[in-house]
Amino acid sequence: MTPPPLPPAPAPSWRGGGRVPRGPVRVLVADDSAVVRRLVTGALGRDRGIEVVGTAADGRSALAQVVELLPDVVTMDVEMPHLDGIAAVRALRAAGLRVPVVMLSTLTERGATATLDALSAGASDYVAKPSGTVSLNESLRQLAEDLVPRIHALAAGVPALPPTPPAPAVRPSVPARAIVLGSSTGGPEALARLFGSLAEPPAVPLLVVQHMPAVFTRQLAGRLDRIGPTTVAEATDADLLAPGHAYVAPGDRHLTIVADGDRVRTAVTDTPPLNYYRPSVDLLFRSAAEVLGAAVHAVVLTGMGTDGRDGASAVVSAGGTVHVQDAASSVVWGMPGAVAQAGLAHGVLPLEGLARAIADLGAPAGTGSPGARGPQVVRR
Repeated sequence: MTPPPLPPAPAPSWRGGGRVPRGPVRVLVADDSAVVRRLVTGALGRDRGIEVVGTAADGRSALAQVVELLPDVVTMDVEMPHLDGIAAVRALRAAGLRVPVVMLSTLTERGATATLDALSAGASDYVAKPSGTVSLNESLRQLAEDLVPRIHALAAGVPALPPTPPAPAVRPSVPARAIVLGSSTGGPEALARLFGSLAEPPAVPLLVVQHMPAVFTRQLAGRLDRIGPTTVAEATDADLLAPGHAYVAPGDRHLTIVADGDRVRTAVTDTPPLNYYRPSVDLLFRSAAEVLGAAVHAVVLTGMGTDGRDGASAVVSAGGTVHVQDAASSVVWGMPGAVAQAGLAHGVLPLEGLARAIADLGAPAGTGSPGARGPQVVRR
């Protein structure tokens, strides 16, 4: 259904861009279920730094209340009457309203598809609704654990940061044999823009860790495969790496690479989370540094937290190169900012610059790469 045109908003001053929030973060909760609205409101009420300023039972009401209340963040259900959550997000963005939106999704194939559609439409992030099999207290705990950090991060935007330390010293160029990428909040859309901007398959294999549940990573891989020339699939154990192919870490499983004679293959494991993350960007980056040494290039995209910083340090120590997404194009400059602030980034680039760097890396397909250490990827 076509949404009604939104009236001009009175100079919205949504937080972010280095501003420090004054008072609690103001949240609008939109869901057609009264039970879910109470559940989300109760979970957010556990944090004194958050205030629920309104609730909406459908997309039309949510649009009107965004203009009226000017919340800092909106939580949005996907399926609602009159106007669904995806259409509501599109209407907000079409009106130039940049209030962050967190989608509430179900852990199903349908929920994953709808969530990725919402992220493509301009939603900022998502959280999974608690399973109906858990208790009320467990549902509240899960929602608070998932929602509260995201809301604070999205409301704060890009904080004012001290000057970035100098980049690592540039070493003699070694052609990349693989590119490893890590992302979290805002990552699905950033990855879609990167993969969609490539004019031809990359000359080296790509490996991706995106913090998402299992069903979602399979859907994400399928979308990335369709939007560009790169062959993208969710990684399985013992995939031989090949140029022009990308391997996405399965949700809730670690992805690393290992040497297999003179070849390189994936390894997918259920080992414990590393610093709360599984899949872990740090673990992928470290394994790539160990196997390929200076012939690995790491890219850290938008995301909360610091996953990827220690792995970037391993890449730099091995002689590889690291680029991170810049603050202006990131939804949350947590992961890339942590790498840059640690002095581990050879470059801080917008998405367009990262896409060019990926396209330029590696030797032409079908040729060797003098100076690369360790086993070689399989050329098909």
